Amino acid sequence: MAASGTAQNVTPYDILDGDAGVRALVERFYDLMDLEPAYAELRAVHAATLDHAREKLYLFLSGWLGGPQLYVERHGHPRLRARHLPFAIASRERDQWLACMARALDDVACPAELTPRLMEAFFQTADWMRNRDG
Repeated sequence: MAASGTAQNVTPYDILDGDAGVRALVERFYDLMDLEPAYAELRAVHAATLDHAREKLYLFLSGWLGGPQLYVERHGHPRLRARHLPFAIASRERDQWLACMARALDDVACPAELTPRLMEAFFQTADWMRNRDG
């Protein structure tokens, strides 16, 4: 994967090849969630179609990874916890989300030096989304 910009300002967005890379990551993440039985509980908290979720995660990750703030431009502040409160998220769903994302990162060939940094940040965010015991 190529990075753009100088060494001082290269973001995860750049390292993932910008828009195309973020889109590929999101597509792979939701394809895995939709097809793999290991992510069944996670899939169950989503709508019948994943189109809306795919678009929202793509918009969010674009800015979160250091690229254009697409989500904020279209929907305002993400308010992640508040937006996730209607969905039952316990440790099982968190762990499935993280496992699915780890596999998606691997499948899109995220550079080895970036994956641990992203997974730590994803863990912190996913753990904060938990709103149910278990």
